[in-house]
Amino acid sequence: MSTLFLALAILSALWGVVDFILIAVALDKRGIHVNMILARLFFFRYLNQYKIATVSETGRVGPLYYSYIAAMNIALLCAVIGWMLRAASS
Repeated sequence: MSTLFLALAILSALWGVVDFILIAVALDKRGIHVNMILARLFFFRYLNQYKIATVSETGRVGPLYYSYIAAMNIALLCAVIGWMLRAASS
């Protein structure tokens, strides 16, 4: 069972990576350059810029923002549950 939760954590993390790439593309379309080499260091900054850009355009936060947040929270939750189940079975 722990393997299932750890696999779900990995899939959720990949979902978050895809969301971040889509956020970078959306920022580039809005004229905000995203340095993909340093993206791991500045991902909170880019996430906030996406939020600000979408709020200024539509009055609401864009869907990729919530999708990224959900993916990372699910990944964290599944990883913790998976490790707890693995520790309990040992």
